[in-house]
Amino acid sequence: MEMFHARFMIYNKLASYYDELVKDDEATKCWVNWIEKECRPCTLLELACGSGEITLALSKDGYAVTALDLSEQMVEKAKAKDVDGKILFYVQDMKDLSNLPTFDAITCLCDSFNYILSKKEVIHFFQEVHNHLNSKGHFFFDTHSLDRLTEFEEEFNETGSFDDCDYQWSIMAEDERVYQDFAFYLPDGSMIQEHHIQRVYHPDWLKEELEKLFIIEKTTTDFDLKGICEGEKYFYVCRKR
Repeated sequence: MEMFHARFMIYNKLASYYDELVKDDEATKCWVNWIEKECRPCTLLELACGSGEITLALSKDGYAVTALDLSEQMVEKAKAKDVDGKILFYVQDMKDLSNLPTFDAITCLCDSFNYILSKKEVIHFFQEVHNHLNSKGHFFFDTHSLDRLTEFEEEFNETGSFDDCDYQWSIMAEDERVYQDFAFYLPDGSMIQEHHIQRVYHPDWLKEELEKLFIIEKTTTDFDLKGICEGEKYFYVCRKR
């Protein structure tokens, strides 16, 4: 199972089409505004930066950004957008930050947190973040809500085309996990697949574990709905104890 996870969850093919599939300028503004309301420009580490849309926006607004992603292809796409070369990029797992210094803020956005598949790994991840924050530093992250598990009990399917291939994207949920499958149908008749697994954690458990290391300053649903309520994502603003 671990071999399957490592092979198929690295965005190697999906990176080529990621922006065309999910890029949303308004959503990027919402994430950036959410961070900037709580934290002025400072040293900031973005975990699982993807193609770098939020990364670049924060850098342009004066944050000294370091960013990392497990996918080399995604990091290359993000680097290409940083034409001024202000952002320091790494290709690495966000669960191991031992090679990095401390920061005033750390972010993990766009449900990237949900790729951590065990409670043991989550606890370790929270400790890594805590260890790499300066005194009273901020930790921002979002996570799928419990409602997403209900939403995708029935499989969702999307089909479409890019300039060089057709694709199919399916999402379904079972137990605490969300499964996303991508198939890219190439002109030569071949097909490339990617299989992604995410886990959804109960907010009560997250609160219990977070409060061992952080003060939870704000919890909202879908950016601005107070507390935990019906919606797509929970948003956490935490400060290092």
